[in-house]
Amino acid sequence: MAEDSSSQSFLRRHWEGYKEFWGERFSFLENYSKSINRDKPLPSWSSSDVDEFIASDPVHGPTLKTTREAVNYGLTGSIIGAVSTAGVAWNYSRSLHGAGLSFLAGGIFGWTFGHEIANHTLQLYRLDTLAAETKFLEWWEHKSAGRS
Repeated sequence: MAEDSSSQSFLRRHWEGYKEFWGERFSFLENYSKSINRDKPLPSWSSSDVDEFIASDPVHGPTLKTTREAVNYGLTGSIIGAVSTAGVAWNYSRSLHGAGLSFLAGGIFGWTFGHEIANHTLQLYRLDTLAAETKFLEWWEHKSAGRS
């Protein structure tokens, strides 16, 4: 039997509300649940497998290729942010732990800025990258099932 909302405790009512709130925001994870929640995990894939998918799928292949190019922007931003921030911290503090934390923070900020630059430069906001990644996982599942 379902409990009446007035008989539920204050914390239980709020927990249910938070669970619903965050469930709506992370609903995109349901697209991956078929590939993640498996009895036997998918085997690893290589770059050549991804390139094969890009060549074979005229709709989602170019989107996946663009998404993979965006990673280079993030890596470049991360390296630049980490080295420059750690260098400035070391120059002014001569503190190893300060430079190390600045290296970490600069890397995270650089990755974020690099990803935003890629988002605008490669116009990722116009592409459905989630659908391309999901199609690749489905394609890989079918291809790897044929190998076993």
